[in-house]
This record gives sequence, C-alpha cells and structure tokens, in this order.
Amino acid sequence: PPMSTYITAVVAGPYHLVESSWSRGDLTVDLGVLCRASLAQYLDADAIVEITEQGLDFFAEHFGYPYPWGKYDQVFVPEYNLGAMENPGCVTFTESYVFRGAATAAQYQGRANTILHEMAHMWFGDLVTMKWWDDLWLKESFADYMGSLVSAEATEFTDAWVAFANRRKAWAYLQDQLPTTHPVVADIVDLEAAKLNFDGITYAKGASVLKQLVAYVGRDAFFEGARRYFRAHAFGNTTLDDLLTELSATSGRDLTGWARAWLQTTGVSTLTLEPAGSDGFEIVQSDPRPHRLAVGQYDFDESGNLVRRYRIEVDLEQRRTRVDLADAPLTLLNDDDLTYAKIRLDTRSLATVEESLDRITDPLARGLVWSALWNATRDAELLATRYVTMAQRFAPAESNLALLGSVQTNVATAIEHYLPEAARSGYRRAWLDSAWAALHAADPGSGAQLAWARTVAAAAVYDDARAADIRAVLDGAAPPPEGLALDPDLRWSLWLALAATGHADAADLDGELTRDDTGSGRTAHLRALAARPAADVKATAWTAILTDRSLSNEHLDATIAGFRAGGRRDLTARYDTDYFAAIRGVWDERSIEIARRIVVGLFPDTDTVALADGWLDAHPDAPGALRRLVLEQRDHLARDLRAQLVNRP
Repeated sequence: PPMSTYITAVVAGPYHLVESSWSRGDLTVDLGVLCRASLAQYLDADAIVEITEQGLDFFAEHFGYPYPWGKYDQVFVPEYNLGAMENPGCVTFTESYVFRGAATAAQYQGRANTILHEMAHMWFGDLVTMKWWDDLWLKESFADYMGSLVSAEATEFTDAWVAFANRRKAWAYLQDQLPTTHPVVADIVDLEAAKLNFDGITYAKGASVLKQLVAYVGRDAFFEGARRYFRAHAFGNTTLDDLLTELSATSGRDLTGWARAWLQTTGVSTLTLEPAGSDGFEIVQSDPRPHRLAVGQYDFDESGNLVRRYRIEVDLEQRRTRVDLADAPLTLLNDDDLTYAKIRLDTRSLATVEESLDRITDPLARGLVWSALWNATRDAELLATRYVTMAQRFAPAESNLALLGSVQTNVATAIEHYLPEAARSGYRRAWLDSAWAALHAADPGSGAQLAWARTVAAAAVYDDARAADIRAVLDGAAPPPEGLALDPDLRWSLWLALAATGHADAADLDGELTRDDTGSGRTAHLRALAARPAADVKATAWTAILTDRSLSNEHLDATIAGFRAGGRRDLTARYDTDYFAAIRGVWDERSIEIARRIVVGLFPDTDTVALADGWLDAHPDAPGALRRLVLEQRDHLARDLRAQLVNRP
C-alpha cells in the first residue's frame, strides 16, 4: 500500500525472532518480535505478543478499518535515537524495553503504553498522514492518548491513567511553561523545527486535550468521527480541519471555538480554590480557558482513610467561577483528571495531605495530590524541603509504582536543583538514609524493593555514607536484601555510585566489565569510568564528547552522564565558558541528534544566567533549533535559581 516516505525503514542484522499470529474474521496478521541475539534470553516475547493482540482487538473493534499493513513485526533495536517509531508493519523500539533483570510493574506498564502508542499510529499517522509538520499532533497526540486508553481498557494495566496524570502531564506542564512553548497545532518553518517539535506539547498536552475532547463530544461520537476520518482519507494527507469536520458531524457540536482555545493557544492555567464570603468558594484560573472539570471533596472514614464524599462537575469559562462546596479536610480540583491545568491545594487541604497523604485510597486522587505538590515546588510556591520531607514520610508507603518512581525522581531534582548548594549535603544524606531504610523494609522480591534499590544507587552517587555497604554487596562479602536480584543493570548502577564518590577505580570497573561484557555492559562501563571524581578523568571525557566522532549515540550519552555524575561543580565549572564557545560549531558540524545531546547534556549548572544570555545576545543568527535548546536550558537554570533563593534557610 502507499506509504509516507518518512516512515520508511531498513532493519538488518542477525536478529533473534519469535513468531506468532493474530486473527479476526477473515484477517490474519503475522506477528514477529525481534531483538539482537545476545538479548534473546531476556526477551519476554509472550508478554509482548499478549499486549499486541489485546491492542489489535481493541483497534479492530473501535476503528472500523482493518489493520492495513499485512504483517506486524516489532524490533528492539540497539543504539536507537528514539523510544520507538511506527514504521508500517515493522515497528522499531529502543532495546531498553528488553529488561535484563527484574522490572517493576511501572516499567511493564510503560512498555505496554509504548507498544499501543505505536500500534495506534498504524491508523493515526500511517493510514492517514498529516500534510505538514504543523499538524504533527494529528498522529502523536492521538497515539499518546490511545496508549493510555487502550492500556486501561484492554490490558492488565487498568490504572494507566494514573501514570498519565502524574508523568505524561508533568512533561506537558514543564514544556508549556518554557519560553519556547508553542500551540498544539504549531507553526513549523523548517525540518529542524519539526525535529524539536516531538515534545511534551505535541505528545502529552495534545493527549490531555484529546481526553478532554472525548468528554466534551462523547465517546461514541469521538470514535464514530475517527471511523469516518479513516474511511474518507485512507492513504492520504489531512489537516486539522479534516478531523474537526468529522467530529463536528458526529457530535453535533461546532468545534471551531474548542480548537481555538485548546489547539491554537499556549500556556497552562493554574487553578486555585478561594473562599467566597461566608457561604461558598470560587475556583480561580490564572489564564482563563473553557474547562469541564470535577471537584472532589474527601473526608476521613471510620478507618481513618481519606475517601471521596462529594463530587460535582463544573464548567469554567471566566477567571472566577463560584462553586457550591462545603468545607472539607481535602478539596481536590480537577478530580478524575478531566482537564489540562495545574492545581493548587488550599491551606486546609495542604495541611491534611501533609499529615495524611498515605490515607488517600484512590491512586488517581493520590497521584493528583502528588502532582499538585510537585508543581507548587517547581514554581517555588512550596518549599522544596517541605516536599522532600513529605516524600521521606509517605513515599515508602506508596503502592502505585508509577507514582513512587515519579516521587523518587522529583526528590532528587528538588535536592540537586531547588535547594541552595550549601543546604544539599544534609538532605542528600537524609534521602539516602530514607531510601536505604525503605529498601530493607520492602517486601522481598517486590517491585517496591527494586525501585528503592535503584533509588539507593541514584542517591549514593551524591553521598558516600553507604559506600562500604554497597561495596560489600557487590564483592559478595555481604548478601543483598532478601529477594533482591543483583541483575547486571543494578550492579552497574551501584558501581556508578562508587565510582562517582571515589570508592571504585578503573580496575574495579574493568572487573565488572569482564563479568558483563555485553553491549549494555560496555556502555555502563564507559559511564562509570567518566564518573570518577578526578580532573584528568573529566578532561578526557570532555575531549571525547566534543571530538571523538566514533562515539555511538549511547556511548556519547554515557560519557556525558559520567562527566556530570555527582554534581561535582568543583571539577566541571572550568568548562562553562568552553561550552558556550563550542556549541555553535557542534551544531554546524554534527548531526542534529548528536548535537542536541551535547547541547542539552553539557549545559552548565552555573549560579547565574549571564553566560547563556551573553551567548544568545552574541548569536542572534544561530539556527532557530539551536537557539531554542539554549533558551530552554537557560529557562530551566533560571527556575532553579529562583527556587534556590526561596529555599534559602
């Protein structure tokens, strides 16, 4: 069948292949799952095929257009630039989705989401393709939405919307607050701009907006509109208007105003709850847009759990909207996560969750609270120390591993970016101690135990209080916690911690490479070597990053990560001016993917934005894509510095 040129792929190599098939009615689709031979022992092809069949069943039922590409291979590819790519009938994935050891439920859920995301592209993107990159959302937003929807409704991962609310939307909120944000329907002037538009707006904000659209037009009208869209435009190109025409016809709603408000504007509203006199409340939104959202009120039951006692749906149009609410221990705006907006907790609600966050029984509500706390921390409206303290108290009890992973990552960001440098040492030690205690308290063999083991390794990159204990486990002098499997990836993360804190040398790392002399092991070995805290090591890594054209994608990433490991500004600050002197040449001389990794990965954590501002002022003629990356990194740094001012003792 006709195929868009940008989804042409050639995959070659001595791949290991597992074959299966899927049938529905008269249609049979041959299925293949492939990885390189050295990963074959780790390939859980049966689980991948199961998700694939569940997805094909869902799309066959809801899209009303037979799978159009004959066969369906899924190939896990080494050295991949992307997470995955929807080549028709031959989807390619990063091989990090082939787990070399134990994996958490959140990892399996994330992989299922990606499998279903790419499968949705067989229709949204491959069968019907946007005319130009302005309408990239016509494929990516839909695929992102479908990944969570189908996970929740057709697979074992029924809580997929929890991860979406806490992870995907966090990405969107971050991107939408940058100076380079853009509408979901973007103005793409060249292919470099198109490359950088595969971002949190196009994916996660677009998917969030679609979730709201489905609630607005109705599920049946949405899918009937999609079916008409496929039939009308199969193997053709479309624009926004083509889709809105079909959805307007099936829903009976004129979607022009909706599209203008949500697809053609930028920014994210912040919703707060304020008292309105003595007999009610008002919802105040910072950047008025039309919202349909739910407000939930939670109170303690006889067991001491926080459960929802009252729920009301509200249409917001203006800056202030009065709502009929009584006072309650916890009032949650955007309950059920129906709209796209940051929420703030009112004073009483914040006090409640600060004491009883773990008593919220519904994981989606709990996730929305964690999200609200993190957004307030990023915006320097909640002290980072307060967030870290709540995480130390409540994260060990968090049962949803997607939420747990987000909180663990956020704590590290809060400590390393939002606390002043002088305050970090004590919180690094306290977080490592908390993670160490949670690791040993977790159920043996559980996903939580594995998550805390990884967090210990990540925290130990910055603090060496547990270096002797970690060394004893790696050397076999002490057993790991009961039930914890020391798979190759976990061992390397622990060696990285020892290397970054000066407790492992090149001979130690060479010994571990002998134990795991694989492609993945060589990459981890390179990262750990570059992490050692010595000036000559950093100089060697810096030179390799900028001049060694033989470094593959993964080896370049590993060298950059090692160079930055441990936040050792005493060793890396000397390269700040060299960075800004080099990046224009890097952009001109290297591929866009390699250049992007260097420009983003090496951006210095200085205590001022002056160097970035100086470069931007001196290079007004730099390629737009390069200026965008520098502007974004400068904005992240400025946010860090604002937070550090607020968080000074």
